[in-house]
Amino acid sequence: MKCKFITAFLLLATATSYAQDTAKTLNEVMITANKFPQKQSQTGKVIIVIDKTTLEKSEGKTVAQILNEQAGVIVNGSLNNLGTNQSVYVRGAGSGRTLITIDGVPVNDPSLIDNSFDLNLISVDNIERIEICKGAQSTLYGSDAIAGVINIITVDPNITKPVNLKATLAGGNYDTYKYNLQLFGKLADKLVYNIRYTHLSSGGFSSAYDSTGKMNFDNDGYHSDALTGNVAWNISPKFTWKGFAQYSYYLSDLDASAFTDAKDYTSTNKNLMLGTGFTYKISGTTITGNYYYNNSNRNLLEDSVFGQYYYSDHFNGKSQYGEILANSKLASGLTWLNGVDYHYSSMNELSNYGKFDDTSVNQKSIFSSLFYSGKSGFNAEVGGRFNHHSQFGNNFTYTINPSFAINKNWKIYGSVSSGFKAPSLYQLYSSYGDPNLKAEKSTSYEGGFQFNNAIINSRVTYFYRKISDGLDYDYINNVYFNFDKEEDQGIEWENKILISKIFSISANYTFLKAKEETQSRTPYAFDPTTYAYSFNSDTTYHYSLRKPTSTINIALNIHATKNWLLNVSAHYESKRYDAVYAASDVELKPFVIFNAYTEYNLHKDIKLFIDAKNFTNKKFFTIYGYNSIPAEFMGGIVLKL
Repeated sequence: MKCKFITAFLLLATATSYAQDTAKTLNEVMITANKFPQKQSQTGKVIIVIDKTTLEKSEGKTVAQILNEQAGVIVNGSLNNLGTNQSVYVRGAGSGRTLITIDGVPVNDPSLIDNSFDLNLISVDNIERIEICKGAQSTLYGSDAIAGVINIITVDPNITKPVNLKATLAGGNYDTYKYNLQLFGKLADKLVYNIRYTHLSSGGFSSAYDSTGKMNFDNDGYHSDALTGNVAWNISPKFTWKGFAQYSYYLSDLDASAFTDAKDYTSTNKNLMLGTGFTYKISGTTITGNYYYNNSNRNLLEDSVFGQYYYSDHFNGKSQYGEILANSKLASGLTWLNGVDYHYSSMNELSNYGKFDDTSVNQKSIFSSLFYSGKSGFNAEVGGRFNHHSQFGNNFTYTINPSFAINKNWKIYGSVSSGFKAPSLYQLYSSYGDPNLKAEKSTSYEGGFQFNNAIINSRVTYFYRKISDGLDYDYINNVYFNFDKEEDQGIEWENKILISKIFSISANYTFLKAKEETQSRTPYAFDPTTYAYSFNSDTTYHYSLRKPTSTINIALNIHATKNWLLNVSAHYESKRYDAVYAASDVELKPFVIFNAYTEYNLHKDIKLFIDAKNFTNKKFFTIYGYNSIPAEFMGGIVLKL
């Protein structure tokens, strides 16, 4: 099956394609890469754009599932039960090494082990656009951007009508229901507003895998609600103010661990995000200011053991972020970006095993980048960032990123950049932490070429990244430590072809060669001759967990009529390895799943849709000991007024 699938892919890709609406033209406008609007032809950074049209054809998917379909991106947990932890891997870099931003402002949850952001808190219905900027971005974005930045954009600046209403009603198997109500518009040609309410719930299936088929594991359900508001006010032609607020809540049923059921184990997350900012234009300079506040309360409760209270763990994480930057046009084709930012994080934990509180860190940074875009087609970025961390002192990161647009169809590019990631508060101060941990450091290289015309879009990128002082967990001493050394390299091939007005094919292929050196997860060695265990003195171990060597995504889009669209797609992952706690590696078999989406426009303001994931009901594993999605179906209606 594997050989047939790969052969089919190669035959298609040779004739075709590009990843889902990744780059329609070299002149598509980006905003994530360099913190100001820029044409793709003018930057050498590798950026994937998931536009509004693509998101509107993903009514049955989560944000994590959409990201999981992109070249170089794996989201562990995206193909499991709703509410599963979502770990973003970009080009092989583990969880917490890809920074999530909302409207360009970094967001994170200090209460999580890796200081990442919980993607379960964001609904597809609340997003206008997603931009994925791959490669180290620490020069412009600071810590946690070793592998890249994923910018979630929530405001549509092209709204013209004063009042618009959008509603989505959908349901599917496993008692899954989805509601979305959105009110938005533009008043007096100055004030853009957007208010959204989203709901998603499901009876789910058992998160843990029953290896015997006789244990009668119960289903693990999920319930989430979110209320979001955005506003952007063009006070004058020179001055714009914006504000953002979101309150979200979800409750997820959990199981005890891999292969182990739990009847009454739940996780709840109550999250409040607030943000505000402005832009001011004067004499060829745009000044931008942003402020963000996040408060997350997570609670784990297990009281099913022996019918009485057993385990409770409450986390409270708070973070604040502020930045001011100035983007100045010095001369024709020359732009200078300068900025300062401040990041504060705190965390408290209370469990029946103890507590730690009043833990906090802060970071102050100054950064500067010079951009050149010449009429000859040569473009370049050179930049650096100086950071002062309250725990780790000073460090410096840099970026060198040249590119050359040979003509309107061809572009070559390359970059060398450094990055860093500070340990999380949990890794520093919890009962498993070490306050003497060092920050991770990385050096990244990439290069490639891009071709596009009216029919074909294609991009090939080679990447290499080395991480030192990587953070890992010591299963012998039960503490986080700096030991990990990691090298990731590979090739991304993204393609799209418009066969006709009716047919288009998109495909991407990622080859990853990952090498990690860290401590053995197995503290004791087993002697099969004596059936005895002894202390494992070999503390060096090479492995790469949950990272497939090859990943393929293929999608066929059929616009059968003006009003009817059909999309059939396939997702393939090669074999990879996983482990549970201190156990030995387990090989997870390769798999292919098939998905389908169709929509029919009854009217320009009425759309019916059906979404099917894994419609062949393929049995597979992405996380050892946990069930992946069975055949899931959702249908619904979208109304626009």
